[in-house]
Parts: sequence; structure tokens; C-alpha cells
Amino acid sequence: MSVRRAILLPCLLLAVSSCDSSGSGPATLRPPPAPSGYMAVRVANNLAQPVGLTAPPGDTARIFIVEKSGTIRILRGGQVLSRAFLNISNLVSTDSEQGLLGLAFHPQYASNGKFYVYYTDTPNGNIHVVEYVVSSDPDSASAISREILFVDHSLHTNHNGGQIAFGPDGYLYIGLGDGGLGGDPDGNGQNLNALLAKILRLDVNSGS
Repeated sequence: MSVRRAILLPCLLLAVSSCDSSGSGPATLRPPPAPSGYMAVRVANNLAQPVGLTAPPGDTARIFIVEKSGTIRILRGGQVLSRAFLNISNLVSTDSEQGLLGLAFHPQYASNGKFYVYYTDTPNGNIHVVEYVVSSDPDSASAISREILFVDHSLHTNHNGGQIAFGPDGYLYIGLGDGGLGGDPDGNGQNLNALLAKILRLDVNSGS
């Protein structure tokens, strides 16, 4: 069994079990039995609130794990490397459902070294999607960054969204939460002039 398959099931369970049905807080994590032909295997320890994982296209040796606190860790050879790939914990608010919530590698990461993160800032909780590049050390990001999206999310601390991924069309897709509280009281889901509660598609290769 590959490491990717082994870690996939626990992470999916973590993602779907993070909130209760009322949206009022954490629910008890009760994973269902593994489907026939699958089993859950612990592959890493000592992680702080992992919320996602991915890997650069074509990279079969490493898994990049997103921690809510603002760090990205690398799992390689069954071990979590001691040094974080990226640490922006000084920029990230972690109240309620806030934090470093998403990571996506550019389809041409092998040649351009670009990757993208989605986080909520401190102290206001606003949403940022930022482009970073890897350093000369493939296990460490550089400090070079470019913000490509900012969305005001200062009213409430929950429903932040956070999933980002490149589609087969080469665009970056960004899933934004509705802005917070239960039942979308601010009406962002029905407001076509609001960015919240939408899936955005960005061309990160052209323009400003």
C-alpha cells in the first residue's frame, strides 16, 4: 500500500468530522468502518492540527501536510522532517475555524517552483491567497511571495472555506466560505456581488 493511500482515509475523516451538523462547534470524531479493500494506517505522529495534504505533480517521494497553525510539514520516508517547508504562523489567525487552510502546487512546479496557500490573517481573520516559491533547498520555501487574492472576512471567525486546487484547464480554483454563523445570515450565498460563498477561478499566469 502506498503512503498516499494510507494517509488519505484518516484525512478525509478529519475533514468531514471537523464540525457538527449545527455548525456550533467540534463534533466527536467517530470514523466509520473502512470500506472493503481499504484500511487506515497511522503514518505520522506529532502533527499540530493537520487540515490537508498534497504533493507537487510527479513527486512520489514526499507528502506536504498543512497544519492549521500556519506551517507546512514534509513527510518523507515515513518521517516528518523537523524543519517546516513553510512557516507563516506569525501571519495566521487560528481562532475557531481560522488558520492556514489550503495548499496547491502549480502544475509546472518542477520548473517554476510556485505554490499557493490560503490562510486567514491575524488579527482580523481576513482571507489571503498568496503565491510562494521554493528556495534552492527543495525542502524549504523562500521568503518571496505575491498576494493574488484578498477577501474581507472580518465579521465572524467560522465558515472560512479554504480548499484550493488547480483544474485541468490550468486555472486555480478557490473555495470561499459564506462568511460565518449558521444559515448564512449575511446572505453572501445569494449575493452575486459578494466573493464569499463562491468558487473563484483565477488565472495566476497572466496579468496582475
